[in-house]
Amino acid sequence: MDKGKKECTWSSWRGQVVDLLHWRDMKQSGLVFGSLLLLLFSLTQFSVVSVIAYLALAVLSATISFRVYKSVLQAVQKTDEGHPLKAYLEVEIALSADQISKYVDKTQLYINSTMKELRRLFLVQDLVDSIKFAVLMWLLTYVGALFNGLTLLILAVVSMFTMPLVYEKYQTQIDQYLGLVRTQVNSIMGKIREKVPGAKKKE
Repeated sequence: MDKGKKECTWSSWRGQVVDLLHWRDMKQSGLVFGSLLLLLFSLTQFSVVSVIAYLALAVLSATISFRVYKSVLQAVQKTDEGHPLKAYLEVEIALSADQISKYVDKTQLYINSTMKELRRLFLVQDLVDSIKFAVLMWLLTYVGALFNGLTLLILAVVSMFTMPLVYEKYQTQIDQYLGLVRTQVNSIMGKIREKVPGAKKKE
């Protein structure tokens, strides 16, 4: 697969995600949103193993029932249409070597950039950026005390499927407010850099 095809596949996949989060297809977005919430709420009540087992049983119950129903129907009508799920059995689901290589490369790039950024923050390459990171970690201690990981994940999923719609509807007001906040933050950070020794960025 050449570079052009890879970029086309990535753009297509990204476009599908954007359409999903912006509710371009109400049924598809609703199905994905509802399924994710059901899965996450199930994990708050049951163990991961139990949820996986119940999901597998539910799928198997549906497919086995459908297979038996179609087999009985074919026997009564004396037809031979073959396996009722043949179309799905023939769908190619294997990842190609190029796809695996692409995902590995992207993962490696993300991990390396994350490690470099963490090193920069923890070793205080830029004092102000390290202070902002420390403030963020301090705020997260309060968030962690109020919510567990699953609750945060549920809130993240709800936000992913609602915030794009809110932003589309109130984009002007939100951009204006964010611009004011960004200006204030930059002003405060600028004053800190001027007053704290060694905080100024090197040119």
